[in-house]
Amino acid sequence: MDAAVIVIGAGPAGLTLAGELRLAGVGVIVLERLAERTGESRGLGFTARTMEVFDQRGLLSRFGDVDIDTRGHFGGLPVDFGVLEGAHQAAKTVPQSATEAVLEGWARELGADIRRGHEVFDLTQDAGHIQVTVRTPHGVETLTGSYLVGCDGGRSMVRKRCGFDFPGTAASMEMFLADVKGVSLQPRMIGETLPGGMVMVGPLPGGVTRLIVCERGTPPQRREAPPSWEEVATAWKRLTGDDISHAEPVWLSSFGDATRQVTEYRRGRVLLAGDAAHIHLPAGGQGMNTSIQDAVNLGWKLASVVHGRASEALLDTYHQERHPVGERLLMNTRAQGMLFLSGPEVQPLRDVVTELIGYEDVSRHLAGMVSGLEIRYDLEGGGHPLLGLRMPGVRLTGATRHATAAEALRSGRGVLFDLDDNPVLRRRAEPWSDRVDIVTARPELPGESAALRDTAAVLVRPDGHVAWAAPGTHRDLPSCLNRWFGPGR
Repeated sequence: MDAAVIVIGAGPAGLTLAGELRLAGVGVIVLERLAERTGESRGLGFTARTMEVFDQRGLLSRFGDVDIDTRGHFGGLPVDFGVLEGAHQAAKTVPQSATEAVLEGWARELGADIRRGHEVFDLTQDAGHIQVTVRTPHGVETLTGSYLVGCDGGRSMVRKRCGFDFPGTAASMEMFLADVKGVSLQPRMIGETLPGGMVMVGPLPGGVTRLIVCERGTPPQRREAPPSWEEVATAWKRLTGDDISHAEPVWLSSFGDATRQVTEYRRGRVLLAGDAAHIHLPAGGQGMNTSIQDAVNLGWKLASVVHGRASEALLDTYHQERHPVGERLLMNTRAQGMLFLSGPEVQPLRDVVTELIGYEDVSRHLAGMVSGLEIRYDLEGGGHPLLGLRMPGVRLTGATRHATAAEALRSGRGVLFDLDDNPVLRRRAEPWSDRVDIVTARPELPGESAALRDTAAVLVRPDGHVAWAAPGTHRDLPSCLNRWFGPGR
């Protein structure tokens, strides 16, 4: 066996998964077709939920100073994300190239084996293992592993080779994305709807400007190479009347509005994460963030099964929890596309939605949807208001070495927060202490963490979601620990 887990693709999802697996002590090989990182900006920034995820792994500081902003949009209509409670807001201008560099450095530090210039062109699975055939810089070789995860993007070879169903709608139009220098344009951060389509303009670090050009009526194309700068500049002029042909292109790309999702995230020993499992219009910067969160949900579960602590039934919860998240992602990006990209016939709908956004409850709902903060897994034993949500990012006081709840999750283990200094509770959890940390502390209670005010204890999974809380959860603590972490010692 070459590695317990083989990951195909070294994008944000694959690198995050590699780090999560290594944090749990699982051997992982990441196979990436490209010989080196592209350096392309692609997805920009992090949603509030991804900021929380990076905080719980101690990665935020590696990105340096980031541009934090509460301004957002839904389909080009302004939404104030400041209505959301919580410790983190969104980071707007971190290019995907920087995100991949940080994640790769973290995964390598933890011991991940990342092999670039390695293209998988065949794979088979049986009851006991996965086998992949790889084209390397030195020839063809075969690798075996217990599990394989396809993080190889929207055109996933793993998805196609393993026969995953991928229903949805095909692209109806082609749009351009360009990072350019040498041009001064009025920012259009949330986009501007024009008679012929939509344009967006945003500043990036280093004097670079991000342009998005969506011209209605442009048929989709399956390109083998990026569009030319002349194509992009000509489309921009048709839409805006401005000539930007003198600008210097840094990176060019095209994309469409295809919307698809696999019907199952797992087939035997093969699983999918990120764009391999779902593709959609890139509205609100949600794609990369959802991909990272897929990997964080899967990593600790796969590690527990590999170590023999949990049965494969735990892997089924990956699909059960993340497929509904993907469904809502596709729903909201399609809705945003209708608002963004349709013609004047949709203006009455834009006006109505704009009016609704003026109500704080509506604004909070849309902001929660785009940011990922609304995500709540449907866990058994409901009754406590925190069950299935993420543990609030509160500060801790008392007999603990951790300053915050997020710091307690840095090890990638489960955490039982004993908020009432209860020795009986701690004795009941002791058989799981090899995989669950017990933290005795009191939370500082800002208004947004009112759900903790009358809570005596909280069991948090390695991905930060609350699996049990007292009082209020119907399942007792040992039963819940057994469900998520396997039998105790």
